[in-house]
Amino acid sequence: MERLPILFNKKPCYDIVFTQSFNELWPELEALGCEKRRICIVTDSKVNEIYGDEVLNLLDGKCLKAVKYVFPNGEENKNLDTVREIYKFLIEEQFDRRDMLLALGGGVVGDTTGFAAATYLRGIDFVQVPTTLLSQADSSIGGKTGVDFDGYKNMVGAFKMPSLVYMNIQVLTTLDDRQFFSGFGEVMKHGLIKDAMFYEWLIENMYEICERDLNVLQEMLIKSCTVKKLVVEKDPTEQGDRALLNFGHTIGHAVEKAKNFELYHGECVALGCVAAAYISWKRELLSMEEYYEIRDMFVPFYLPISVDGIEPEEILRLTKSDKKMESGKIKFVLLKKIGKAVIDKTVTDEEILEAIREIHFSEEDAHA
Repeated sequence: MERLPILFNKKPCYDIVFTQSFNELWPELEALGCEKRRICIVTDSKVNEIYGDEVLNLLDGKCLKAVKYVFPNGEENKNLDTVREIYKFLIEEQFDRRDMLLALGGGVVGDTTGFAAATYLRGIDFVQVPTTLLSQADSSIGGKTGVDFDGYKNMVGAFKMPSLVYMNIQVLTTLDDRQFFSGFGEVMKHGLIKDAMFYEWLIENMYEICERDLNVLQEMLIKSCTVKKLVVEKDPTEQGDRALLNFGHTIGHAVEKAKNFELYHGECVALGCVAAAYISWKRELLSMEEYYEIRDMFVPFYLPISVDGIEPEEILRLTKSDKKMESGKIKFVLLKKIGKAVIDKTVTDEEILEAIREIHFSEEDAHA
């Protein structure tokens, strides 16, 4: 077992625990005083089938009360209606401010549970137990919580730091291939924006990663989470440098919405990273060779570098409703070089359109 401490305002806030089973979950919760607290496990229908009862049984009889709330699996359920049902369940179970939520699942579960925790009784504690690569590498860390609103990603949310992030790497072996590799959209992003050596390490360990070697995956997640730790600790509420973590997300979120969430989040982030790297090349921040290497390195991890069935003008329009807009300008993240990202507010509509066309695979392309 290894741990990575996260600071908030330069003071210890919570630990990320990396392990390969659920065996240490209760001792970690006990250290938070959970033997005198009610705990509600919030999970989705898919994760519940595999891990719901196992985790509930680990807590049963040890804390004051252990219950489980299950909502339907899928991004379409990451909304205020689900949060409302969680509130109702907590009220019926008589949860008060001393009690705790435990998010058991991927990014949808973590974001939704975190937002419920931030707002129920003006805030109760919660713990992240992420079960997908994407949530382990990214969304469970840093305290961003929220839900979608009328199809717009994470439009309603709050900053709420977890009390603990418990990563059981073993759970990654039960993911289907597409779900597993989707997480690499965020993992590769961390190397590209902040750590060129990590980016090279991913390439060198490609085979072991794809084979899901647990020790290699644990090392990878520690490296990936360390990048996010450094960014989040410097700027916990996204007043400045934390926006670098949005590399690939402006166009990625727009594609995600335009495709009605048929593509996974990590797949859309990969497409957005390719588009942002393309703009970086056209601005002569990256060389042509660097751009094509970045683009092609998503392929061995089974991530898309082009997408069909989109209208570039529609994607551009959707970027305008992105929550990262500031005074009418998109805060676009570009690469100065591999391992160094910069925030730029001068990217034009024409540049964005050209980048979207670069990732757009059309029928004309197929017959060319």
